[in-house]
Amino acid sequence: MALKSVTESFAKVIHGLSVGHLTDQVIQRSKRMILDTLGVGFLGTSTEVFHKVSEYSKIHSMDFDDTWHPATHPSGAVLPVLMALSEALPPSPKFSGLDLLLAFNVGIEVQGRLMHFSKEANDIPKRFHPPSVVGTLGSAAAASKILGLSMTKCQEALAIAVSHAGAPMANAATQTKPLHIGNAARHGLEAVFLAMLGLQGNKRVLDLETGFGAFYTNYSPKVLPNLDSHTWLLDQQDVAFKRFPAHLATHWVADAAVSVRKHLVTDRALLPVDHIERIVLRIPEVQYVNRPFPDSEHEARHSFQYVACTTLLDGGITVPSFYERQIHRPQVRELLGKVELEHPQDNLPSFNTLYCEISVTLKDGATFTECADTFYGHWRKPLSQEDLQEKFRANASRMLSCDTVERLIERVESLEDLEDCSVLIALLKGPSPPKMMSKSI
Repeated sequence: MALKSVTESFAKVIHGLSVGHLTDQVIQRSKRMILDTLGVGFLGTSTEVFHKVSEYSKIHSMDFDDTWHPATHPSGAVLPVLMALSEALPPSPKFSGLDLLLAFNVGIEVQGRLMHFSKEANDIPKRFHPPSVVGTLGSAAAASKILGLSMTKCQEALAIAVSHAGAPMANAATQTKPLHIGNAARHGLEAVFLAMLGLQGNKRVLDLETGFGAFYTNYSPKVLPNLDSHTWLLDQQDVAFKRFPAHLATHWVADAAVSVRKHLVTDRALLPVDHIERIVLRIPEVQYVNRPFPDSEHEARHSFQYVACTTLLDGGITVPSFYERQIHRPQVRELLGKVELEHPQDNLPSFNTLYCEISVTLKDGATFTECADTFYGHWRKPLSQEDLQEKFRANASRMLSCDTVERLIERVESLEDLEDCSVLIALLKGPSPPKMMSKSI
């Protein structure tokens, strides 16, 4: 029987996908996403935003989570919902690692399919923050799957979730941005519970310009393929993992800055700040990452200029690079005053194609230029499993003992073989490191 609507086709996919549809590559890629997101979540619990609104910001308050193409942070709105449900659900029937992987990937898949309905979604966003839009529906899809909703209830959950979706880009680089992804997770789950209670919405919400199309220009939705010909977008497009907690576009800037610094500094010598006349960054035009003199950690995370200057000065960039005492160092402020931006016409605001070229001109007239077209951690140059695990250790060891951290790595690595996810939940609640050994941040 032919499906009547796009929305119905999404409901059929959410309801009908099974563990047999999972491919080896999707399982491996999603396990990396799960490990990384758990680690970023642990690190996020140490932030000021978390302490102010702890239930909303566990994943995204460090701007350290994975990034996909078209642009969104896919895991942060999905994994917390599944962790919460796995803890809340009754012990029988058991919620297995494969159940988790399937529901997680359903949530990721729904986000990707929705973004492919608009060319606008291919570029770095200008109006709505994507996790607040597609993430809300990804959360609803994942929760619908793990709770075993009927096709009809899945369709209602999507309709309700659309009315919960959306947050403006104006709140990027503020303490409010972390709420976007936390609210996406929460609102998607609420939509599912309301659908289970019988609440109804527009059954064609994904078909209409006045429905989900309200979030994107040139919205052109299409009915999804039948389940027997289903392919996963994660099979075709991997995610990027960040090496430091800042907007993804700044990672190209950091790599280019490391390369150009080698012309300016030998061995362990200090950067000759006084000798620098000007610094030119050739980057895409992305207004909300153009912040010449950031005053807070959230602004610094969204500043091409700050990431360039800090990397030139220190030789690299890490979590502490965004502490306010680092942001306001006199040498950093002096360098920031020497930065100019240029926007080459061929440098489009897409995470799939953008590049960064940096030129540093000295007062004696010498100019050194380097370009980065793919940073380490991008889907074209993936983080090694060893480096991904090291990132997890660095993030999670602030909250968990070393033994618990290692056991979590092992459990996630073999997640498809885990019979009962309560084992994973128990580890996530595991013992904290001794206070005398804990790392201050």
